Amino acid sequence: MTVTPNATSYSPDRLVILDRDGVINRDSDAYVKTLDEFVVYPQAVDAIARLTKAGYAVAVATNQSGIARGYFTSATLEQMHARLTEMVKNAGGRLDAIAYCPHGPDDGCDCRKPLPGLLYQVRDTLGLATLAGSWMVGDSLRDLQAGDAAGARPALVRTGKGKNTEAKGQHAEDTPAFDDLAAFVDWLLG
Repeated sequence: MTVTPNATSYSPDRLVILDRDGVINRDSDAYVKTLDEFVVYPQAVDAIARLTKAGYAVAVATNQSGIARGYFTSATLEQMHARLTEMVKNAGGRLDAIAYCPHGPDDGCDCRKPLPGLLYQVRDTLGLATLAGSWMVGDSLRDLQAGDAAGARPALVRTGKGKNTEAKGQHAEDTPAFDDLAAFVDWLLG
C-alpha cells in the first residue's frame, strides 16, 4: 500500500477508487511489465487532478498477478506507481492510496478482485468505517464485483477491457458506463 499523507479527513461519499490497467493506463494481455510499457492515458491524469481539486480523495486498487507469475518485481511496480503519482501531482492532483494484489489467481488471497480485500485496505488506510457512498471505477466485471462486495457504487469505463465487459452484459443494468475516466469525472462533477 502506497499512501500520500493528507491532512484532510476522508469521507466515503468523496472517495473514488480506480482500477489501474485499462482505466488509468493502457492495458496489455501480455501484462504491463516494464516502466516503458506503462503508458498512462493523459485524460486519466487530468481526470484524477479534477477530482482532487473538487475535494475528492482518489485511490487505486489493482490486481498485479504479474508479480506472482515472475513477469516483473514489486520494485518495478513501485516505479510505475511513483511515475503515476508524480504525473498526477504535476497536474495538480493527488493519489491518496494505492493498493495492489501481487498474488496469482490460485493463491487463495483475500485481496484479489473480485474479492473486496483491496478496497478494504483502502478503507482502512484512509480511516473510513465504510465504503458506502464511494465509487469503484473499473473496466472489468471483477472490478465491479469488488465494488459491490465492498459496498461501493460501481461504474464501468469502456477503455481497456470495458467495451468487452459491457458487450457481455454481465454487470448490473443500473451500473453507469462511460467512454473513459474523464467522461465519468465529467458526469460526477457535472
